[in-house]
Amino acid sequence: MEKRSNLVIQGDARAANRALLRSLGLTDRDFEKPFIGVINTWSEINPGHVHLRGLAEAAKVGIRTGGGVPFEVNTIALCDGIAQGHLGMRRILPSRNLIADSIELVVDANRFDAIVVLASCDKIVPASWMAIARLDIPAIMITGGPMMPGRFRGEQLVLPAAREAHGRMLRGEVTREDFQEIELNLCPGPGSCSMMGTANSTSCLTEVMGLSLPGCGTAHAIEAKKLRIARESGEQILRLWEKGLKPSKILGISALKNAITASMAFGGSTNTVLHLLALANELDIPLSLETFDEISRRTPFICNVKPSGKFPLLGLEDAGGVPAVLNELLDLLDLDVLTVTGNTLRENLAGVKNQNPQVILSRQKPLRPEGGIAILRGSLAPGGAVVKQSAVSEKIMVHTGPARVFDTEDSAREAVFGDQIKPGEIIVIRYEGPKGGPGMPEMLSVTAALVGMGLAESVSLVTDGRFSGSTRGPCIGHIVPEAQDGGPIALVKNGDLIQIDIPQRRLDLLVAAEELERRKKTWSPPPLKVSRGYLKTYAEHVSSADKGCI
Repeated sequence: MEKRSNLVIQGDARAANRALLRSLGLTDRDFEKPFIGVINTWSEINPGHVHLRGLAEAAKVGIRTGGGVPFEVNTIALCDGIAQGHLGMRRILPSRNLIADSIELVVDANRFDAIVVLASCDKIVPASWMAIARLDIPAIMITGGPMMPGRFRGEQLVLPAAREAHGRMLRGEVTREDFQEIELNLCPGPGSCSMMGTANSTSCLTEVMGLSLPGCGTAHAIEAKKLRIARESGEQILRLWEKGLKPSKILGISALKNAITASMAFGGSTNTVLHLLALANELDIPLSLETFDEISRRTPFICNVKPSGKFPLLGLEDAGGVPAVLNELLDLLDLDVLTVTGNTLRENLAGVKNQNPQVILSRQKPLRPEGGIAILRGSLAPGGAVVKQSAVSEKIMVHTGPARVFDTEDSAREAVFGDQIKPGEIIVIRYEGPKGGPGMPEMLSVTAALVGMGLAESVSLVTDGRFSGSTRGPCIGHIVPEAQDGGPIALVKNGDLIQIDIPQRRLDLLVAAEELERRKKTWSPPPLKVSRGYLKTYAEHVSSADKGCI
């Protein structure tokens, strides 16, 4: 393949460029080799990324073994969990676009010939997809891997346990001593949260789409297996460069549909909808919410993994990981797509077996006959809304109730913890969308509070914000149009009846059209909540959720 880095180093006019590179220790022989960017997202304040320095070192060993020169560079990586429940959460989704831009800039400015990208967490993995698609030079991803599950008196725990335990403590079900013990034992070490949240959903989909080596998606952060995959990835990137195997030969509509299919079978995060839409935009591939729902209707939910199932991610890894799940879905996938192995998905899956049918169920006896995510429409969400139906109790898949309206997440959370929410009500949280938030913050603190307060089977929540991948319960987000744009959610009043029918994919505000028209005439958009900085720029230019918050 063309050596892009020659533009930096060849000819007498590039003597100063070479001199600068020699100051880093490069030799004449190095100038003959391809320059490989190692895009690391290591961070000391993100548990999912704190171990990536070691994986980057392993990748660089592989690159040198394969005949390349590695250059490690860095970009930001925010932790959703640490940013949860306060103003920091407004920065999380916007960081996705900024990370993609920063990768594009550093790779193109330095004319790297190929890249290895290390990422683990919720927005950083899809940001890497976006940059890889945009750059279209040989690329391979190393996802950092899940954290080991927490433990509490023999029970395996995942992160929402602490937030849910708060409500249970207020109800007298958990002592303060138990609450503190849960906190101490919940996160035992590095890695992304040990459930099928957004981080692990996107990491698994990275493998499904052929951007990482087989087994990478569920290999845990502390395993030597992950180090071996990192080294092999470093070696493999040179083969991809030699063959000229670019992302555009891997990422097409079939790869995207395979990812959607797998996400439905995994019980993946609702955030994968936003991120796959954003990736499709980078690839100039038309993709709509309807495609997600069509695939969901024909794809069973078969992964018994938290938060929608029983086991942490470690159970899925032991059962055979992503390949074992895909092996149950063969007739629903395009198996002829290429992957970074240089082989097709069909070839990668040869000989794969399900090692634990209690974790990965058969198509004949799934956890649910439909996929994990459903797309709803109706008079409250004419542009669409998203729900993780695999995490909703069968008891409340259909629900009609009076609205309790809140204009902020904080006020809703206080009402839940203050015992002010009655069974049967439907909480409405608005002005938390991409523009109104701004940044479309997650409502995890409220959803976890509902579970902890024992309301997950009697109270629903609808919002123009979004949810954590760890969310469970009847929580509907991504409502379009958002309140800031004057969508119907901006016109809801306390006591209005809302009708939710997930099986029929409906979300309706049971208020006469004439009344809504009267309310609309007296409504005006509130000023943006920010007046300066990156969030102001984001709020002024971001697209709606059904377009991926581009």
